[in-house]
Amino acid sequence: MTATPTATPQGKIGSGFGARSTAAEVLRGIDLTGKLAIVTGGYSGIGLATTRALTDAGAHVVVPARRVAEAREALGDVEVAGMDLADLDSVRGFAERFLAAGRRIDLVINSAGIMACPETRVGPGWEMQFAVNHLGHFALINLLWPAIAPGARVVSVSSAGHQFSGIRWDDPHFGRGYDRFLAYGQSKTANALFATHLDALGRDRGVRAFSLHPGAILTPLVRHLPKEEMVAAGWIDAAGNLVNNDFKTPEQGAATQVWAATSPRLAGMGGAYCEDCDIAEPTDSTEGWTGVRDHATDPDQAARLWALSAGLTGVDAFA
Repeated sequence: MTATPTATPQGKIGSGFGARSTAAEVLRGIDLTGKLAIVTGGYSGIGLATTRALTDAGAHVVVPARRVAEAREALGDVEVAGMDLADLDSVRGFAERFLAAGRRIDLVINSAGIMACPETRVGPGWEMQFAVNHLGHFALINLLWPAIAPGARVVSVSSAGHQFSGIRWDDPHFGRGYDRFLAYGQSKTANALFATHLDALGRDRGVRAFSLHPGAILTPLVRHLPKEEMVAAGWIDAAGNLVNNDFKTPEQGAATQVWAATSPRLAGMGGAYCEDCDIAEPTDSTEGWTGVRDHATDPDQAARLWALSAGLTGVDAFA
């Protein structure tokens, strides 16, 4: 009798890579020819570095993009298709067109996201960070599920920002007062919990899921942060130059998600939260930027979030 695969325990496995490894380095010797990858946000920041690394390794990458013209200018010959994660009709349209083409998906990296934006409502009044970072990706994967091949990996880009907040079960859309960083933290916890439960649902079919913290990287993700806040935080100087040596380059920031999507060291594993090109250690700290809090990997909370998300979006491939 074959044992049922289980979630991978949180803890380093000795990947041989680290915080300063780049996406190209973790892909060295890996041939992705014939593989199809979908990378949301794949035309900006670490998403762009991810797309370039995967294509250089031979993968055919499809980048769903809200700003199609900008994506095509950034990506050249890479396939771009219109999709807005804040609009479920747009997500559904992209998925329907993809499924109609009869293509198979080997890798998905949900890299698109927004951070600390002003209070914004989308759809039926959803808080925008929860809607874009989590619900849009939740709907996308469920709608694309018939095309996701056995043996595929789905990677959900979370953040150490998950430490800011668990899921606010009584008020997930901040109807009783908005806090941009708590909203961001909740959405990043949701990204991790999504991977936890997707892995539980998909592993018998050989589909495994991971979440991760890419590290601190100065990319367009910070566009909603006032310059004076970043100066006060010690990230940049008054002229806008990066002064914090802990920040990664986009290529280093892309490495962990590329590693999670492709590394042979992760064969047979799944459901874990990663950082610095390895599986992260658990932490109960509320300070610092390493490790994963229990509220972001708890399987009961992950199942509860899945049910909540299915109810909100009306989409559940496993119902």
